[in-house]
Amino acid sequence: MSETVVKASYLTQEAFDRLKAELEELSGPGRADIVAKIEAAREEGDLKENGGYHAAREEQGKMEARIRQLTQLLDNAIIGETPADDGIVEPGMVVTVEMFGEEETFLLGSREIADPDLQVYSEQSPIGSAVNGKQAGDSTSYSAPNGKQIDVKILSAKPYAG
Repeated sequence: MSETVVKASYLTQEAFDRLKAELEELSGPGRADIVAKIEAAREEGDLKENGGYHAAREEQGKMEARIRQLTQLLDNAIIGETPADDGIVEPGMVVTVEMFGEEETFLLGSREIADPDLQVYSEQSPIGSAVNGKQAGDSTSYSAPNGKQIDVKILSAKPYAG
């Protein structure tokens, strides 16, 4: 039997509050709405050929999966704790790296953080796990999904101001 290791993800307070509100909506009124849709479709008769029933059941499955995802994320979140400004890459830091001869800046944290001005990489992503714990001046590499090795040089790491 394998043990599942749940890793914490960095979330801003705003993202945590937004996701908590989404979870409360899905768990309460959302569930009640989908149950009502399923009951209404069930009353239409033959379930084998009832498109409304099957669509409602599929919607229910997706909603329950999102509820599980949000519950796990919120239960294991590191909320808005600004990391030390010590140049060490860790969740909650805005990291500038050099890849392919160009600079790229991103936030290391949960992809649920919605910042239109900043790309967000999870600390569990290939690039996130490669740079996590490194500091400005360090070089590392990671394996891209296509198998290529990508060289990365960390230029800077600053706490996310949100």
